[in-house]
Amino acid sequence: MVKKFGLILMALLVMPFLASACGMGEKTAEGYENTEVKHAQQHWQQGANSAVPFQFIDVRSADEFAAGHIEDAKSIPVQELAGRLNEVPKNKQVYLYCHSGRRSAEASALLAKQGFTNIENILGGITAWQDAGFPVVK
Repeated sequence: MVKKFGLILMALLVMPFLASACGMGEKTAEGYENTEVKHAQQHWQQGANSAVPFQFIDVRSADEFAAGHIEDAKSIPVQELAGRLNEVPKNKQVYLYCHSGRRSAEASALLAKQGFTNIENILGGITAWQDAGFPVVK
C-alpha cells in the first residue's frame, strides 16, 4: 500500500509539469495557451533534439525583428499573419512572441480561430526573454 501511495503521490507531483509541457496546459477562452518564457526557452534550448518539433514565430514588425530576435524564429508580422497562414506549421508546437505579449496574443487568437491547436503565446514577449538573460540574434 505504501508503494502504491508513493506512485500516486509521484504521479500527482509530475502531472502538472507534464500538463504544462507543449500543448497540454489550460487553453484560454480564445483557444490558445499562454506560456511562461522559461518554458519556451527550455523547449528552444533542446533544439533539434526536442521530442516535440517546434517553431518560434516573431509577430513584430520587420524592423523590430532585425533589431534582435530569438535564434531560428520566423518573422511573420501580425498584420500579415492572416495572409500567411500557410507558413505556420500545423505539425509543430508554435510559440508566438512580440515585444510584450499583446500582439502575440492577438496572433494566437487568430491562429486558434483558424483551427490551429498547437499555439503557445509567450507571456511578456521578447522583453521577458531578454530580461531572463536569454540570447537574441540580429
